[in-house]
Amino acid sequence: MDKVGIGIIGCGNISGAYLTAMASFPILDIRGVADLNRELAEAKAREFNVPAKTVEELFADPKVEIIVNLTIPKAHVAVALQALEAGKHTYSEKPLGINFVEGKKLADAAKARNLRIGAAPDTFLGGGHQTARALIDQGVIGQPVGGSASFMCPGHERWHPNPAFYYEVGGGPMLDMGPYYITDLVNLLGPVSQVAGFATTPRAERLVTSEPRNGERIPVHVPTHVAGMMAFANGAVVQIAMSFDVAGHKHVPLEVYGTEGTLIVPDPNKFGGPVEYLKKGGAFEDQPVTAPYAEGNFRSLGVADMAHAIRSNRPHRANGDLALHVLEVMEAFHTASETGRTVTITTVAERPAPLSESIVDGRLAK
Repeated sequence: MDKVGIGIIGCGNISGAYLTAMASFPILDIRGVADLNRELAEAKAREFNVPAKTVEELFADPKVEIIVNLTIPKAHVAVALQALEAGKHTYSEKPLGINFVEGKKLADAAKARNLRIGAAPDTFLGGGHQTARALIDQGVIGQPVGGSASFMCPGHERWHPNPAFYYEVGGGPMLDMGPYYITDLVNLLGPVSQVAGFATTPRAERLVTSEPRNGERIPVHVPTHVAGMMAFANGAVVQIAMSFDVAGHKHVPLEVYGTEGTLIVPDPNKFGGPVEYLKKGGAFEDQPVTAPYAEGNFRSLGVADMAHAIRSNRPHRANGDLALHVLEVMEAFHTASETGRTVTITTVAERPAPLSESIVDGRLAK
């Protein structure tokens, strides 16, 4: 197998999940990890038995074809642009950028250089979500009518060791968690055409209760409760709520409604989970999940699919057009709240091709 060289920039909290999952994909050749904090990079390198490099060394390595960008959100575009300038494809942790203007700048730069960009989340490629996609494609729910997407919690300062960036520009529940839900909905239903919504900031500061910053107060610079509606190009209308201000609730993460039935879709932050289907007049029943990547955490599946796509000259699924469309939709909720108007979405993203077979053993997904 002609492996694809990978350079990882950013060795923070999420990097361990990527490095663990990357071991499952033989096509990925990890050439090194880098971080502005050299000690952090060296610790991660020791943990996963990979080389610690500088950012400059990764950009200069001719065998590195994809830079996996795991920096904080406000650095995503700057690092990705550097990767493109170095002649590398780039795949970023979500979101693609902290606003649509810089996301578009990145997309345009990639097209000008004939290089690929991709971005998390790739959880929509997981077996649970691909099963739900297949059921919708088979027409079991009839004409899609609407849905409901809910992520609401008291805030990440309860568990994250360094939660301040969640409350800075580029953070907040919509940019942090919205990518999982909206990307999955585009996978299931197609692109969004219009957005209406409200965004509020109930508290000006947050009390950290996680270690090692327990007791510290951090300022809030972004809305932390966002709610609204998405009108999809296919006619479906989905309500969404993303919040760091809710003590608890009983909503499931994702439901899709149709004229003939309803689907309960797994948590979009996970690859698997139960899929339930209610046929009109009946009751909810569990559906068999036979698609791959349903059991486990496969963060980097999108990178592996991108690597295979490079080798076979086909589109990759967690692609830049999809990530830019989702970014525009997320930003539209804040714009709608500020202006009191419905926002028309200018980008169009095609539904990614279904993932119909495993790529763990090196076979190309159809």
